[in-house]
Amino acid sequence: MQSLRSAWVLAACSSTFGLWACGNGGSSGSGDTAGAAGTLGAGSPATGGSSAGTSFGGGNAGAHSGGASQAGNTGNGGVSSGGANTGGTNGGGSHAGSANNGGTNIGGTNNGGTNTGGTNTGGGAAGSAGTAGSGPAGAQSFPASAPFYQDISQATPDGESAKLIAALDAIGWGDDGNRTELGIDFSFNINVADAGLARRAFTKAAGFYSPDCDTAPVPLPPGGKGEGVDNYACSGGDDCHLFVFQSSRLYELYQSNITGGMATGGTFTAKCLVVWDLTKDYWVAKAPPNFSRGDGCTGADAAGLPMTPLVLTKQDIMSGNVKHALRFTIDNNRIAETVYVHPATHLGGPTGGTDMLPYGARLRLRGNYDLASLPNANARVVAKALQTYGMYLADGGNIYISATTDASDLINNSILAALKPSDFQMVDGGARIDAASQDCKHVPVTD
Repeated sequence: MQSLRSAWVLAACSSTFGLWACGNGGSSGSGDTAGAAGTLGAGSPATGGSSAGTSFGGGNAGAHSGGASQAGNTGNGGVSSGGANTGGTNGGGSHAGSANNGGTNIGGTNNGGTNTGGTNTGGGAAGSAGTAGSGPAGAQSFPASAPFYQDISQATPDGESAKLIAALDAIGWGDDGNRTELGIDFSFNINVADAGLARRAFTKAAGFYSPDCDTAPVPLPPGGKGEGVDNYACSGGDDCHLFVFQSSRLYELYQSNITGGMATGGTFTAKCLVVWDLTKDYWVAKAPPNFSRGDGCTGADAAGLPMTPLVLTKQDIMSGNVKHALRFTIDNNRIAETVYVHPATHLGGPTGGTDMLPYGARLRLRGNYDLASLPNANARVVAKALQTYGMYLADGGNIYISATTDASDLINNSILAALKPSDFQMVDGGARIDAASQDCKHVPVTD
């Protein structure tokens, strides 16, 4: 599979912060403006949606990011699946009334399309500061036990870390003619579909990965976006990743394309679909071939990892405290050719020797790196995440950390250019798994 380029888009009708939200109108003031904060409801306290230290509930602004709030009939972290919001709260942001029929509130502002009047019926005031939000409202996370959310700042280095980092440092992040400095790739979009949105079947593209990939129909929010484009059309042989959250599922597609670019009409094809159940921790330790979706199985990226939870978002940066690992790509000649380490389950087309990083390697920025030397506060937020949660080697390509399109509002491509391979360590990756000996036995999700 190719390198990745992508950004978070929420589904459907309007956007704020480059994230898209959809709905059918709602009860949050009148016109397009957010409703004023209501008085404190009479109900018992409720906690904003939170998972793995990452809140996807309520707004994400200021010090309050989906924190606890007191309100009558509080919705799921301040998100209502329809009708008036009767006690929802957007922690820290302005109160935006309701989420519209499964749409989303982003940064404390209602982005669920044009409001059709209505009143806020009991919106609660922002509660106490909670865990910093890092993803779009309406998007869930995997269970807190998933490896991406674990603090690895004190984890044991891999037994081969010194050798692998020294070899990479000797040749640098990339060859001449390719990117040679650690950059940020702002091309990913993340869509969130209304829970009631009907799903659409797709046609398997030539070369569809079977049995690795799933065949279930996919929810396609109107106005959604694929990787690096403003709609669902993708051509020219690009990776064309598409990410869609719907309820407790995450749909990730590779080489997804709809002729004409709209959610309806045209021909919908994909070379791979992975349907992730967000209630499940796939990465509980199991011996091959039973790990994750199956050793030897590819996914929307070559490593077989979920992509969306590892993408850097604008909300991550705004929160000042990223709560998950990131993902990166690097030239194939800098990736070990024959082995991978968990949580990866697959490799792409690497050509590197045994002294190169394996697929699934988790790199951690050294704890003694001087963050004050970085160009600005937002750069330090990203670097701190690399010290605390690290970044996974997920695919071949130029040396980039994956981010959403709207993250470019806050950072630029060169904020981490000063970081060299020698500034990192590889965290213990466990046993090296011979890729050639693994045969994917995944049973595809069909519905």
